[in-house]
Amino acid sequence: MKIIDILKDEKMMLSYEVFPPKKETSFENVKRATEEIATLNPSFMSVTYGAGGGVSNYTLDIARNLKDKYNVPMLAHLTCVSSTKELVSKRIEDMAKAGIKNVMALRGDLTEEMKGENRENWDYNYAVQLVRQLKESPYDFCIGGACYPEVHPESINQREDIKHLKEKVDAGVDFLTTQMIFDNNLFFNFLYKIREAGITVPIIPGIMPITNAKQVERAIKLSGSFMPVRFKSLVDKFGSDPDAMRSAGIAYATDQIIDLYANGITNVHVYTMNKPEVARGIKNNVADILGKTFA
Repeated sequence: MKIIDILKDEKMMLSYEVFPPKKETSFENVKRATEEIATLNPSFMSVTYGAGGGVSNYTLDIARNLKDKYNVPMLAHLTCVSSTKELVSKRIEDMAKAGIKNVMALRGDLTEEMKGENRENWDYNYAVQLVRQLKESPYDFCIGGACYPEVHPESINQREDIKHLKEKVDAGVDFLTTQMIFDNNLFFNFLYKIREAGITVPIIPGIMPITNAKQVERAIKLSGSFMPVRFKSLVDKFGSDPDAMRSAGIAYATDQIIDLYANGITNVHVYTMNKPEVARGIKNNVADILGKTFA
């Protein structure tokens, strides 16, 4: 099923992101964790791609398994950074043959080595180039794109960022998913601005439950996300106690999700970090809301 069709439903829903293993020896553990998350009946699941395509070989394996075994609509990430058009074309063909209907078209993060390279001769420098290739392919994919409520780290300012985002949507992106957010007001402000800019596709907010103190530094490094004072207070108070921090992190994420639902958002994407207990905790907290519509 295509995600754009799922998003037409006015019922409250949760979707989950998982990531593939970094090495073959951990494949079975990751497979079990993702399967456990799939049993929570999400609206769809996404499977990420490694920086520079590093773990890309397992993305399709995980996505195919969840689709075939649990009938979960799958969104397979595809990055193009440092890849050739021939390699990307092969990845696209493999996804189509596996029955994947949804592709998240991303440039991908640059590794430290890539940042020092001359990119003039690269086949891809921007995600919009991958979007165009997907649209020109013989396969009828639903295409997702990423957006940054707090501005992409490489953008000059938000105005330029939104301009490039519109180019990506105009090229064929069907829906957008945000980078992790910890302050819903930033999301609502961003939503207003992109609608003003003529971007009308559905936008799914991404929520990452922070369940241990070490995740905070990593989240800031990866996304530059703004951490509200009340969230910092939570980490300061409970960060040294793993059980308390997990409960507090799930509660904080739940509060964000309920606020998003209350303000007209019907699907929220949870970055699970392959933790079934976290995904389950959030689902249990909103169980009486999920699957309902509210006038």
